[in-house]
Amino acid sequence: MYNPQLETFIVVADMGSFNKAAEALYITPPAVTKQINLLENDLGLQLFNRTHRGLTLTEAGKSLYKDAKYVIQYCKDSVERARKVMEEKDNIIRIGTSPMTPANPIVEIWTKVQKKYPDIKLQLIPYMNSQESAREILKNLGTNIDIVGGIFDETMLKLRQCAGMELSRQRICAAVSLSHRLAEKEMLTYQDLYGENFLMMHRGWSNYVDELRDDIWKNHPQIHVVDFNIYSMDIFNHCENSNDILMVAENWQDIHPMLKVIPVEWKYTIPYGILYSPEPSKLVKRFLKAIQEEIEK
Repeated sequence: MYNPQLETFIVVADMGSFNKAAEALYITPPAVTKQINLLENDLGLQLFNRTHRGLTLTEAGKSLYKDAKYVIQYCKDSVERARKVMEEKDNIIRIGTSPMTPANPIVEIWTKVQKKYPDIKLQLIPYMNSQESAREILKNLGTNIDIVGGIFDETMLKLRQCAGMELSRQRICAAVSLSHRLAEKEMLTYQDLYGENFLMMHRGWSNYVDELRDDIWKNHPQIHVVDFNIYSMDIFNHCENSNDILMVAENWQDIHPMLKVIPVEWKYTIPYGILYSPEPSKLVKRFLKAIQEEIEK
């Protein structure tokens, strides 16, 4: 971090003698002299005037003396901060966050219990939603990211090789552009969706979504179901730039400012919660237990 010869320089300057500095540092006078000579050579500066009466600082030496103590203390403080980070590393829960999997709902619950667990810290890890990144992140939870918030069901958990803890049930809603004819409504009916393209995640993604899909296909064929493969900002932008209607969870109302999330008269919901490794660390287990206790109040 810093040249340790600076500390020797300070002691020599304070003592005014190589011999006295050697005694204070518990090393030999030649060793002290060697360190100062090396420091002067490295810096290209003469730091001491050497006379038979002893040592005095040159103007360059006086300038360096003023800054050296600050430099040394700053470096020591930096090392101490780094050491604390290493010590606290095992007490950090890394929460993956993206536009489609915001960390807000998890953080909001945690703020209610964090005083009981002052040693546990949260760190948000942003990532972009894509089929590849979502698959890799969920499959490797506990490696770079510990938990992710999102909608899920048992099929999805098995497919993505992760575990889940339900926090709430979210109504399955419809998102429309603010310019869409339905944007002025506060509740939609099945009939409102007649003749519309209704974008739904493909069959097999979620049992809860497939139940709604079967209901629409059987009882409301006037609704045009259009499959898509992954929630990403592209699909939200498509919805905003077209007359298509997007199937969303109720708590996604803030994902896109130009879309309005509207409940529909159906009763279909989907679990929302925390996704984590099937073999979570002790810290993640403590975190999950604390969250579970809070939501069960």
